[in-house]
Amino acid sequence: MMMIMKKTHIKKLVFTLFSLFAFSCSSDLDFNQANELLLEPVIVANLTYFDIAAPQFVTNGVENNLLFDAQDFDVFRDSFFRDNLKRADFYFEISNTISRAYTINILLLDKNDQILYTIPMTVPAYTGSENVVKTTEFFENNKLALLKSTKRMAFMLTMAPGTPLTANSPGNLKLKSSATVYLEIK
Repeated sequence: MMMIMKKTHIKKLVFTLFSLFAFSCSSDLDFNQANELLLEPVIVANLTYFDIAAPQFVTNGVENNLLFDAQDFDVFRDSFFRDNLKRADFYFEISNTISRAYTINILLLDKNDQILYTIPMTVPAYTGSENVVKTTEFFENNKLALLKSTKRMAFMLTMAPGTPLTANSPGNLKLKSSATVYLEIK
């Protein structure tokens, strides 16, 4: 008895659904809507990283108060990415456990190693408690055009005066960073 009742309900449900689909309204498809399609993906990626131990600021017993390193940064060689990029946010976080203060300049360089833009950061000396400096640099409009011309990214670290470092000095200067890019694809 229960089995017959279930089959009857299922038959009625299938008939009702079929009736709805068979007699439903339809309209002409507008394929021109595809021309109005706008995609706005947001991508987050690691940008760069370094970890410099205090003894790396000492060469042959002599303290170096300036370090410079440059790396290729030709992410805009791809025309699709370059043409559809509408904004980029660069996030930098520097942790210092060295008992010296630093000025860090992140330099965006063109193909001739000319400075297009500088992101300055001042990092205080480590005094025993957490020492983290964070900054976000936003690139849009004219600044975005400068970023798109960047071919290399350089880091110039200048150590402030203080207690001299030795080959046995403790601590590290660590930078980690990320980029959030906003695309607009039409």
